Amino acid sequence: MTKNWIAAARPRTLPLSLASIILGSFLAAGSSTTTGHFSWQIALLAALTTIFLQILSNFANDYGDAVSGKDTELRVGPRRAVATGDITKEAMMRAIIVTSVLSLVSGIWLLTVAFFDAGPKLFWFFLILGLLSIAAAIGYTNGKRPYGYAGFGDIAVLLFFGWVGVLGTYFLHTLSFDPILLLPATSVGLFATGVLNINNIRDIETDTMTGKRSIPARLGLPLAIRYHWGLLIAGMFCALAYSFLTEAPLPGYIYVLAFPLFVLNGRAVATHNRPVELNARLGQLALSTLLFVVLFGVSQLMR
Repeated sequence: MTKNWIAAARPRTLPLSLASIILGSFLAAGSSTTTGHFSWQIALLAALTTIFLQILSNFANDYGDAVSGKDTELRVGPRRAVATGDITKEAMMRAIIVTSVLSLVSGIWLLTVAFFDAGPKLFWFFLILGLLSIAAAIGYTNGKRPYGYAGFGDIAVLLFFGWVGVLGTYFLHTLSFDPILLLPATSVGLFATGVLNINNIRDIETDTMTGKRSIPARLGLPLAIRYHWGLLIAGMFCALAYSFLTEAPLPGYIYVLAFPLFVLNGRAVATHNRPVELNARLGQLALSTLLFVVLFGVSQLMR
């Protein structure tokens, strides 16, 4: 039974969800112009909150796909707990409620620490942002109009895995905002969107059959592959643009060592013969993104 819950939590998705927290924390640690400072407590609480949100999203996705009938026996992705009967719908709904509460409690703890001396306005603004994150995690495949089935998942990933995750974490540390940070935040968001795109390319046939209108289902396979290349190239370009515009020294470009992995991922997606082959590409792109984030973060400390 325990292994079913671990599988449903999909621990392989956690490194990607933590990438934005890690990058935002690195940017805060490397900045010399902020009004605040890097805090290990904030970094750890932000990571904990993100883990709860990611598990919540995975549980809700599992539940929503089963209830809506979008998961079929033809699916080539990881085994889904509710659809296969490993976990009942009632038990999964209880798990969704529990992880929602844990996300909220952890988030409030985080905001209390970050804004203890900053006044209530920032606290309430970020609390609303956190509630929207919980709603987005649940609403991806649930409700009357799941936005994931309408092809808006890519926008949500870019927003929450990129802009909100990176810039929000940076602000929690420093109580400041720098527009130039939109560039590295966009890089991470685009790479994370690439992971979702691989997932949707893999499921393009079954998604089309069940009426799930993901971007690849709308575009067709050839254009979906071009779209994937566009996400990877744009992500790499945003990182380079940030380093160029901030006049980074040569060590500030150390993250380019991760770029060949993105090229290999794009080529593998473009040349795959069977959908099942893309399962490995999902993990490879997620780990490549994490490596990029670590190298990019280190480059900020070397300035």
